[in-house]
Amino acid sequence: MNPQLNKKIKFQDLGVMDYMPAFDYQESMMKQIIDLKLKNRDRKDGIYEVTPNYFLFVEHPHVYTIGKSGDEHNMLINDEKLKEINATYVKTNRGGDITYHGFGQIVGYPVIDLDNFKTDIHAYMRSLEEVIIRVISEYGLKGERSEGETGVWLDVGTPFARKICAMGVKTSKWVTMHGFALNVNTDLKYFEYIIPCGIKDKSVTSLKRELERAFTPEEMEEVKLKIKKHFTEVFGSEFI
Repeated sequence: MNPQLNKKIKFQDLGVMDYMPAFDYQESMMKQIIDLKLKNRDRKDGIYEVTPNYFLFVEHPHVYTIGKSGDEHNMLINDEKLKEINATYVKTNRGGDITYHGFGQIVGYPVIDLDNFKTDIHAYMRSLEEVIIRVISEYGLKGERSEGETGVWLDVGTPFARKICAMGVKTSKWVTMHGFALNVNTDLKYFEYIIPCGIKDKSVTSLKRELERAFTPEEMEEVKLKIKKHFTEVFGSEFI
């Protein structure tokens, strides 16, 4: 296979975009990378093309998404209530259970070829968590992992454990899609209509709630810059 590793990642901020167009965009990128990997595999001349990597930021209007192994009983409201709160409900192909995306939340979708980094899904998830742990530490918050529960948490092991960043991914041929959702200014009441990630005994939080202040648009951009900085450090990559 391809002896060249490409650590460069093409970055794009999609702004506000509905869930399904962003999903389709990710899938097109994933397909492009997989098609190139298959083409490289079948080459007989020993000349290989490097596979690209992508990283997307996006902010979704109110939407609930449930992973392929999720329990639909964790959605606590019906279609009528969904319309009332101006939200949609989507079954998707990532791992994990139900979660919420909405305004004031920074969603990151790395669509990368793990053959360029490390072909280990467990290590990939722990690295994503490490990125967010480092980011929120810059705001004086101690992010932690909760055993058996993906994402970044605060006060693990106490009655006050709460999740600040949810994660769920899909991989195919070692190419990733989906990613993480960091609550910054997120309206947390939307989480009351679900059992987030199927976990009943823990709550959800945000940077706004923890720091007791809303983030301005400029400060939201600062959070994104911190995510990019720590992502390049953790993954040994470079954004282009």
